[in-house]
Order: sequence, then C-alpha cells, then structure tokens
Amino acid sequence: KQLTERKSEAVTGISNTFDELEKALHQRKNALITEVENICSSKQKVLQAQLTSLLQGKENIESSCSFTEHALSHGSATEILLVQKQMGERVSALARHSFPVHPHENGHLECQVETDGLRRSIQNMGVLITTGAVGHTSVATGEGLRHALVGQHTSITVTTKDKDGELVKSGNAALRAEIVSADGVRTEAEVVDNKNGTYEVGYTVRSEGEFTFSLLLYGQPVKGSPFRLRAVKPSDVLQSPEDVKRRVKSPSGGGGHVRQKAVRRPSSMYSTTKKKENPIEDELIYRVGTRGRDKGEFTNLQGISASSNGRIVVADSNNQCIQVFSNDGQFKMRFGVRGRSPGQLQRPTGVTVDVNGDIIVADYDNRWISIFSSDGKFKNKIGAGRLMGPKGVAVDKNGHIITADNKACCVFIFQSNGKLVTKFGARGTSDRHFTGVSRNTCRHLVTALYRKRSKAK
Repeated sequence: KQLTERKSEAVTGISNTFDELEKALHQRKNALITEVENICSSKQKVLQAQLTSLLQGKENIESSCSFTEHALSHGSATEILLVQKQMGERVSALARHSFPVHPHENGHLECQVETDGLRRSIQNMGVLITTGAVGHTSVATGEGLRHALVGQHTSITVTTKDKDGELVKSGNAALRAEIVSADGVRTEAEVVDNKNGTYEVGYTVRSEGEFTFSLLLYGQPVKGSPFRLRAVKPSDVLQSPEDVKRRVKSPSGGGGHVRQKAVRRPSSMYSTTKKKENPIEDELIYRVGTRGRDKGEFTNLQGISASSNGRIVVADSNNQCIQVFSNDGQFKMRFGVRGRSPGQLQRPTGVTVDVNGDIIVADYDNRWISIFSSDGKFKNKIGAGRLMGPKGVAVDKNGHIITADNKACCVFIFQSNGKLVTKFGARGTSDRHFTGVSRNTCRHLVTALYRKRSKAK
C-alpha cells in the first residue's frame, strides 16, 4: 500500500513539475512573440513616415509636370509667359526639398533560441531516488545506543542493508530517530547522510534518566530498535569501579573519548638483580578509545603514526577508516569509506605522515598505497598492480615511501609520485629473503638506512 501511494505521489509530482515547465515555456514563447511585434511596429513607424514623405514628394513632382505639360501643349505664347514665374517657383521648391531616399531602419529581425543545452537538460531532467534498504536487516552501532552523558553530544552509526543482508552503498534512505523520556519529553536527533549507505545520528540529552531510542527506516524499526537508553551526569561516571576500569570520560567534555590518569606502579615492580641505568618508568599517561564503531572508537587497530604538528594518526582495519587525535588524546577527525575504488579503504593496516602533512595509508586488501591530504581528502594512489598485500608504510627524509609487502615477502621503495625506485626480498629463509614482513619492517629499515649513511659519513 505504501509503495502504491509513493508511486502515485511520484507520478503526480512528475506531472505537476512538467506542467509547470510547459506553462513557463508558453509564457516565454508569448513574451518573445510580443517583443518581436513591438520591435517590428517601431521599425514600421519610422519606415512608414519615410514612405509618406516620398509619396507626397512624388505627388508634387507629378502635379508640376502635368501643369507644365498642359501649358506647353495647349497654351499660347502669352499664356506660357504668364505661368513661367509660377512654374519656376514650383520647380525651385521641389529642388530645395530633401527627400529621404535612404531607409532610416533596416529590415533585420530574427529570434535566436539556444536549444542544444536545453534539450540535453531535458534528456537528463529528473532523478528517481530509491534504495534497497530495509529496517529489519539494517544495524545500529555505537555506545550511544545504550548510554549517554547529560549535556554532551553523542552519536551512533546506522548501516543500511538490503533484504539479503548485503550492504547498501547509496544514501538518501528515509531514516528517522526518536528519543523519548519516560514522561514523554522528546529529544531532538540529527541524522547526517554519509551518502554511502551509512548515517550518523547525533543527539544531546538534557536530563538524566531512562529513554526510549527508536530508529525507524522507512517507518520500520532497524534491528534491535527501540533501544533502552540511560543518561547519567558526567560526575556519576567515576563512581562505578567497573566504569573507571573500562573507560573514563575527559572531565573537560571536549569530545575526547577516554582519558585516564596515570597509575604509578611501586618501584618493586621494576626491580631486578642489577639496577638499570636511566630507567624508564612504564607509566600510563592516558589512553584513547574504546571498542566500537563510533568516532574515537576502534575494532582492530593496525597502524599508528605521529605527525610533526602534534597529531596522532591511527589506522583501524575493521572499521575501514583513519582516525586523527591531538597529542593529548582529543578526537579531531575521521575519514575513510569501505570500498575498492580509489579513495576508499579495504583493511588499512599501516599509516605514516610525510613532511608535508599528507597521510599515507597501506591498504592491504586493495593492494595499493593511498595518499590523503592532512584534512582527509584523497590525492593519489601508488603501487597498484605491483603490491600484493602492503602491511606497513614509512617515509624517509628524502620523501621516498617504503612499504613492506607481507604477501609478496618483499620491500618496495617508491617516489612520492608512485615511480618505483627499487624493491628487494623474496619468500625464503636465506639472506635477502623473508617469510613475511610486518608493519615494523619499514620503520626498522629507515632506521637502519640512516645508521648506515651516518657510519659512511
């Protein structure tokens, strides 16, 4: 019934739109015709005035000629002498009269209407939007489904799927979120369409208590909806020992997901039979992230790098994304979409940052290296067709990109434009052979190259 109703609405909308366009075309046609008539009338008035003047002049000439001819033919010499003066005056008057022998207007008038672009637009006019997404197979993820802090923005992710449970990779689905407290007070929720089949639902609760969190896709609940949501004050989070152990919210409330105060260990934990020189305490400063698929959450961390401007860049393989944090653990941004096209990610396993701030990602399943700008915009891919499974990536001081290919059991060195500089290694156990290369291989290799050059100098 809903499908039939939507069809009728779509047909009505199409008909109304094209009726309005047809009306607009008729209005424009009539306006052009009116303008043509006005221009033509204006030109005709000028030309008609000229024609009237010429006709009057012609009539005067014919009258004078007829008068003179009659006098010469029928009059006596005396009569001719009598009318000579009169004829002379008329001829002089005609000679002095200026006749408009050149037209004061031209006869040019046409209408040019450029229709090629309009015809192309008409051929492409209108887009029909629909998806195969259904509620009972689509899923919602994120800690914000069950727990929230009062006054702090919280978001969850909805991933749409079709009837077979396959991911829907297009947006524009009709997703609605409803958050209602026990006494019927509603909390506004904002739905952001990522245009790739996923949606971010953000909200901020203003009071503590129990809420019903409903997610409706085309009016049908997504899997698990409605959810029972509990909101607590930020100060209450620290009261639970289990919560302290699992995660502690940043007291600033500035968006950092987890910030835990360092716990000093007793010195006996580090004691050995021989006292170390310059001992380094294993002291936790803070930790970042929890398990999940929301911003600042991870499911399978595979690579990490620090940039010169104090940012920490993390490659999350299962979430198919790159996340960026400040050096004090505050979440900054996240980018990456699952897929096998340039700019998309399929199991990112290694990450590094070059001197320009570009983020370089080893994409294991896509078998190439992706290069993104510092704000997450895709710039280029390199190594496609050569790499079999890049696991780690690093950059040397010359800007060369070094990647360890786990499947090929070798190391590739590229220029930043993708041109291969060299490669070495093969599967085996002898010299210059590997049984597999890890993410740390690239960093160790860069360090070794620097040491070798320093000794040579």
